[in-house]
Amino acid sequence: MGWLTKILKGSSSSSSHRVSEGRYHGRYENDGIWEDPPTTTDELLDFDNEEIDRAIALSLAEEDERNACSLVEDDKISACSSLEEEEEEEEEEQKDEVPSLSEEDHKGKKVIDDNSHVEEDEELAKAIQLSLNMDSPPRNIYGSLLPRLPNLFQGVHRTCAGCNGRIGHGRFLSCMGGVWHPECFRCHACSLPISDYEFSMSENRPFHKSCYKEHHHPKCDVCKNFIPTNVGGLIEYRAHPFWHQKYCPAHERDGTPRCCSCERMEPRDTKYLLLDDGRKLCLQCLDSAIMDTHECQPLYLEIQDFYEGLNMKIEQQVPLLLVERQALNEAMEGEKHGHHHMPETRGLCLSEEQTISTIIRRPRVGAGRIIDMFTEPYKLVRKCEVTAILILYSLPRLLTGSILAHEMMHAWLRLKGYSNLPPDVEEGICQVLAHMWLDSEIIAGASGAGVASSSSSAPIPASSKKGKRSDFEKQLGEFFKHQIESDTSAAYGDGFREGNKAVLKYGLRSTLDHIRLTGRFPC
Repeated sequence: MGWLTKILKGSSSSSSHRVSEGRYHGRYENDGIWEDPPTTTDELLDFDNEEIDRAIALSLAEEDERNACSLVEDDKISACSSLEEEEEEEEEEQKDEVPSLSEEDHKGKKVIDDNSHVEEDEELAKAIQLSLNMDSPPRNIYGSLLPRLPNLFQGVHRTCAGCNGRIGHGRFLSCMGGVWHPECFRCHACSLPISDYEFSMSENRPFHKSCYKEHHHPKCDVCKNFIPTNVGGLIEYRAHPFWHQKYCPAHERDGTPRCCSCERMEPRDTKYLLLDDGRKLCLQCLDSAIMDTHECQPLYLEIQDFYEGLNMKIEQQVPLLLVERQALNEAMEGEKHGHHHMPETRGLCLSEEQTISTIIRRPRVGAGRIIDMFTEPYKLVRKCEVTAILILYSLPRLLTGSILAHEMMHAWLRLKGYSNLPPDVEEGICQVLAHMWLDSEIIAGASGAGVASSSSSAPIPASSKKGKRSDFEKQLGEFFKHQIESDTSAAYGDGFREGNKAVLKYGLRSTLDHIRLTGRFPC
C-alpha cells in the first residue's frame, strides 16, 4: 500500500501579502484629508499690512473724490446765489415782500455736509483698529496661522470595511481591497487587531502570521512539531492513505515503528505494545486483539456459520491454531501448496502433515511488552486435503476474522475439488469472501441485522457477536476493507477486483460454477 506525499507552499511564501508583490498588504497610512499649505506668522502679518494699506488708500481716494465734488457744488451754489440776488431786486421793485429761497428749494442739487465725511473716516479707523486688536488670527486643524480656505473634500468620506462606519481624521489601514479602522482589522483566529506590516490570509480571511502558522501549518502527528520546509521552501510531508496521519518524511528513515495491524506510526507521546517477535501493536488495536488459540474458537464458529449461511458449509473438522510469526514462517516453508502474500504472511491453509507450535494461553503483558508466552506443539494429521488453518496471533478481531474467512475459502476450494487454479483466481475469490465477511460484521455491528453484502448478491448472515462496535472498531473494519480493495499485487489485488466484479454481476454461486468449469472468472 502506497503512502501519499503532500507538498504545500510554505506559509512564508504563500500567505504573506504585500502591495509590492501585487498582493494585499496591511499598511498604515495618513488620512487623505486636505492639508492647507504651511504659512508662518510673518507671512500672515505681511498679508494683514497689505490689506490695511489697501483699505487706507481706498479711503483717501474716496475722500479726494468727495472733496472735488464739494468744490464744484460750492461754485454752482455761488453762481446761483448771485443770480438770485438780481432777480430778488427786480421782484422787490414789483412786490413789496417776496420770501427768500432755502437750500432745499434748489432742484437737482444737494449740499454736501463735511461732517458726514468725518464720521465715515472714524468708522473706517475703528474697523482697522478692531482687526489689529484681534487676539489671534484664524487657525486650521494643524495649528498653522492661515486664513481658512474652503474644504474641497467636504463631500468625500471613507467607509470602514469592518464596522461599516465612517473613517474620519487620523490613521487608517488600507488592505484587502478596502480601508479599515486600525481596531477593526482583526485576526480571524484570535480576534485581536492586526498591526503588523505583513499578515496572512486563508479563505479571504486575515490572520496574524503566527496564528496562521498555528492553525494552518501542518503539524507532524508523530513528533507533534511543525513539519519543516524542504530546500525549496515547500512543506513536504507523508500521509497515510486511509487514516490521513501526517508525519515528517524523516520518520520513514529514523526507525519510527508502525502498528502491525492498522499501520499507523507510533506517536512520541504514546507507547505501543512490543510483541515477542518484534512487532508493535497500538493500544486501540490491542483492545480487541485475539491472543491465543482458545480465544479464537468462538470467532471460528461464527465464520463457519457465515459459510453455512452462504450454502458453503465445510463438513470436515479443520483445526484452527494461533501461532507466533516464527512458527508461521516455518510452516510456510514446509508447505508445497498455496500462494503467500509477501512481505508478511498472516495466515495459512495447510495440506501437509507437520508439527506446529501453537499458543495455548493468553500471554501476560508488563512494562509495555509481552513477557510470557505459553505454547505447546501440535501434530497435524492428514485426514483430508486440509490439515489445519494457521493465523498469526495478537491481531484485532476483525482482522483475524477476515484472514480466517480468506483461509477457510482456500479450504473450501480444496475440499470441493477446485484444484490447480491460477493464483489470481484462487486468491481473488478468497479475498472476495474475506471482504464479504467484513461487510457483514460492519453492518451487523451498526444495526444488529443481517443484510446482503455490497460485494455479493448472496444474502449474508448476521454476525453472532453481541453488542455494538466501538467507533474505532468500525473504522478498523473499513480500513481492512480498504486494504483489500487497494491491494496492488496481481494475485490479491487484481484478482479481488476481477472476482468481485463477477460476483456483483452474476452472483457468488454462478461465479463458483464458472470457475469450476473454466478455471477463470466469468466476463
